[in-house]
Amino acid sequence: MEFFRIRKDIPFMRHALVFNIISLITFLLAVFFLTTRGLHFSIEFTGGTVLEVSYAQAPDLQELRKQLESDGFTDPQVQNFGSSRDVMIRMPLAKDGEASKVGERVMASLAKVGAGATAPELKRIEFVGPQVGRELADDGALALLLVIIGIMIYLAFRFEWRFALSAIIANMHDVIIILGFFAFFQWEFSLPVLAAVLAVLGYSVNESVVVFDRVRETFKTKRGLTTPQVLNHAITSTISRTMITHGSTQMVVTTMLIFGGATLHYFALALTIGILFGIYSSVLVASPLVMWLGVSREQFIKAKVEKQEAVV
Repeated sequence: MEFFRIRKDIPFMRHALVFNIISLITFLLAVFFLTTRGLHFSIEFTGGTVLEVSYAQAPDLQELRKQLESDGFTDPQVQNFGSSRDVMIRMPLAKDGEASKVGERVMASLAKVGAGATAPELKRIEFVGPQVGRELADDGALALLLVIIGIMIYLAFRFEWRFALSAIIANMHDVIIILGFFAFFQWEFSLPVLAAVLAVLGYSVNESVVVFDRVRETFKTKRGLTTPQVLNHAITSTISRTMITHGSTQMVVTTMLIFGGATLHYFALALTIGILFGIYSSVLVASPLVMWLGVSREQFIKAKVEKQEAVV
């Protein structure tokens, strides 16, 4: 299915060096922010207490936050959850060892707001210990590593090592930039965001596979084209498909971003960044890398072996 077809190939590879310099600068900035500022990990990774409370009428979140801070709570996170009457409160790990009493203290503090006119009702309370948080962080890093290794093996067998290496560099470019955004703006990095990063890895490699498959097909079917011309033709011929796929996906993600509430906000935000940079990296990072690594038509066309006639 195509919305349109571009008759003349766009010379993407003519500006490959410029695009990759921009990518390198962006990548280095992301690494810099990750090193200097670090990620703002959620309670799932650092440990703490999560409470969900419900009100008869929508409360003022700013007043709740101020009351919690005045009662001695450090860095309380107060946000709506589901509706304006439902509130999620996240408290960092208590340093005094009284984590079991945090819930009671929070509910007592919330009851002071509005002089009991809008008394909160506790819906759920969960405590995440620091050991559990460290295990989640380790498991998340392991999952990310296994996904990367799996993608490399798949691409190496599906195409060859040049494509595998280029795709992994492009995918890591996407992941590091997503993490760089979260480090720079100090957005909360939670389990849903980690899931979004893993999804971006698979989503981005899918776009690379489509382009690489068209590159291989063009090498086999069109003679007399240079490697840059083959790459330009492959990218140009898949632009319509790229716009349909990524556009429809982004429509769903944008809906989550706008209407999904605080729970899905950073998940959708990570996906949005990943989709945008996934398109960029598949076209303007992975493809030039394949070209510079020396891909050629001879690697896909098997030389015909002439049979020697039997001597009688």
